[in-house]
Amino acid sequence: MQIIQRRLVGSEVFSTFASLNPSERTAMAKNNRSQYGGRRRKRSALKKRRTAHPAAIVAGIALLIAVAWHLNASEQSEATTCDTAAEALMKVDVPASTPEQIVNYKGFTVSFNAEAHQPNYVAWELTAAETGGDVTRNVDFAVDRNVVGSAELSDYRRSGFDRGHMIPAADVKWDAEAMAASHFLTNICPQDHKLNAGAWATLEGNCRQWALRDSAIVIICGPVLSDVMPRSIGSDGRIIPVPERFFKVVAAPYSNPPRGIGFLMNNGPVNGGVQAAAVTIDEVEAATGFDFFAALPDEIENEIEAQCAYHEWQRKSR
Repeated sequence: MQIIQRRLVGSEVFSTFASLNPSERTAMAKNNRSQYGGRRRKRSALKKRRTAHPAAIVAGIALLIAVAWHLNASEQSEATTCDTAAEALMKVDVPASTPEQIVNYKGFTVSFNAEAHQPNYVAWELTAAETGGDVTRNVDFAVDRNVVGSAELSDYRRSGFDRGHMIPAADVKWDAEAMAASHFLTNICPQDHKLNAGAWATLEGNCRQWALRDSAIVIICGPVLSDVMPRSIGSDGRIIPVPERFFKVVAAPYSNPPRGIGFLMNNGPVNGGVQAAAVTIDEVEAATGFDFFAALPDEIENEIEAQCAYHEWQRKSR
């Protein structure tokens, strides 16, 4: 089984960053980024070694098996710790009246609303390594029969709306299982094509560039279901409200200093593009009623949630 090792994010990272001086923060971030290419370079070096004596080969294989077993055990422990911290940062506090079923897929988590037949939000950590991959998007949309209240494929046919991904397929090209899961209708909302193929798609691409630069980012997005939603789609008696707006919040644990930003986009053309849709995370919380990044120390949470420096996010290097 392949182990996807994630960067440690959450309160541990932000607390550590808060205690470091600027040069130490930069060194820590660079060290985390450098780990992505380490194993690839080691594998390339092994391929270049010349053929050794048979006895040496046997001894070497035995040593490699022992080392591999030890490394696998330690990596699983480290990966579990990192995943736990990431999961804490991805947790969202929603109002008690909000219908919610938490569904954990490989690579992302869905808070599903059975009454609205779409997610309240979808959360994931995107690492630099996960921005690449060769898994194709040759996957059909499907219904997750394990989730109560899921929409059906017929609900979207001839509806006039796109099946809009929350976690985009391009963010899960690193794994076939995650790619298939991203096409479940639990990850889908009715989106106007001008949004889905416009500013929303541009923001998705921006997030992949930010993850490459900053080593890892945490993304949470979804429809603003607290709005009045006069439009709907559906079939066979299901009524799926069409969101008037969508939100996305992003946190960068390895930026120097840590950063956060939010976005609110109308479900249609976005005048002024992504930059015009940039807001603070506080504003997204006010619109949705959700509480993001509650696991962070209050002083750091308050700082990143009050930021709206889009130009800082668009810098090519930190």
